[in-house]
Parts: sequence; C-alpha cells; structure tokens
Amino acid sequence: MKKYYLQVYHHALSIGPEGEWVDISSLEIHPEIAERLAELGIVEIQDNHIQAYQATRVQKLMRLRHSLGVNLHAAAIIMDLLERIEILQDEIERLRK
Repeated sequence: MKKYYLQVYHHALSIGPEGEWVDISSLEIHPEIAERLAELGIVEIQDNHIQAYQATRVQKLMRLRHSLGVNLHAAAIIMDLLERIEILQDEIERLRK
C-alpha cells in the first residue's frame, strides 16, 4: 500500500486593503475554472474580478489541486478543513496565553 504525505505551508500573502478587487486573468486560471469556483460558492465574480482575499484562497486551492491531484470539490473540502484547523490552532494558542 502506498503512503502519501501532505505537507502544509502557511504563507501570509499581502492582499492590500479590504474591498480591493483583483482581475481574474491575473490568477492564471482558465475562465471555466473561475466560473466553476463561483458556482461552488468559493469566489464571487463581478465584472471578471474577485476580491483580493478570495484570490489567495483560489491560489491555495489550485496548489492543493495540482499537488494532490484531486478535483475542485475535494480541494475545496481540504482547504476548508485546513482553514478550520488553523482557526482552532489560533484559538488554542490564544487560550494558552
């Protein structure tokens, strides 16, 4: 049986002020993938732009998809679980202090 290992990186990307919008073409993803992400509720697209904080989520999702070889649904679930783990770790750290 093969063993697979997941290595998680936490990158703090600078995304600018809240409410800033990013052109989808700058994310270097196929327009159909962007539409599918919008259908799944992962991003909100307005005039071919998404909010900057969503752009970082898309980049993370695409890294998961390519590195693990999973579909968009699975990558979205993994990303949500990783975000929940990060929130819980922050809460544990806060409570320890």
